[in-house]
Amino acid sequence: MAGHSHWANIQRTKSKMDAKRGRIFSKWAKLIMSAARQGGGDPNANLALRYAIERARADNMPKDSIARAIKKGTGEAGGAQFEEVIYEGYGPGGVALLIEALTDNRNRTAPDLRHIMDRRGGNLGASGSVAWIFDRKATFAIAKEGVEEDELIEVALEAGAEDVTTDEEGIFGVVADPGDFMDVKAAFEERGYSLEEAALRYIPKNTVEVDATTGKKLVELIDALEDNDDIQGVHNNAEFA
Repeated sequence: MAGHSHWANIQRTKSKMDAKRGRIFSKWAKLIMSAARQGGGDPNANLALRYAIERARADNMPKDSIARAIKKGTGEAGGAQFEEVIYEGYGPGGVALLIEALTDNRNRTAPDLRHIMDRRGGNLGASGSVAWIFDRKATFAIAKEGVEEDELIEVALEAGAEDVTTDEEGIFGVVADPGDFMDVKAAFEERGYSLEEAALRYIPKNTVEVDATTGKKLVELIDALEDNDDIQGVHNNAEFA
């Protein structure tokens, strides 16, 4: 897994999201609409919709906005039809990038991403060029303060988690199969653990170490990609020095 780099970036990403709340709500609305369109508007019968709602609630998206997005997704209130697309490429230092998008117009999104990549030292690749480097996982970050490591490991494994790691950032990292996301999250919440993150992410099988200069360029590229309204997530295999 990405080790220190993944968990160390959580606070930076969280702070950036807090500063762009309106744009984040728009992204979650798209995700909710897409999930509702594909699997129906009942979150109890639609795992993808439950996940989308959980992410929206974690960022304090208003209940009426969530309900409106569900209705748009099921066709009750109109709305665009969004398609899930994965784009692949490379950033500065040869770092692999896996980019999740929800778009209603591929002919707009792909050129926009290519323009961002070209301007900031990256390039889009062919389908399959980097996807093999990543595994889709449910990931959880839990603040260490007040948490007994042995107890956390026991709770995590009993709920279906695959691995628990720790680092110097004051965070326990937990990885599970995507299908176990809700069960593991519920187990942590029942114990009262403070979740810094609970998300489905692409975790790299191997990493590329980058120095400070390259890392700065990479972060600027990722920020620019995430600022695009069609982008839901950008995953990388960088190991920052």
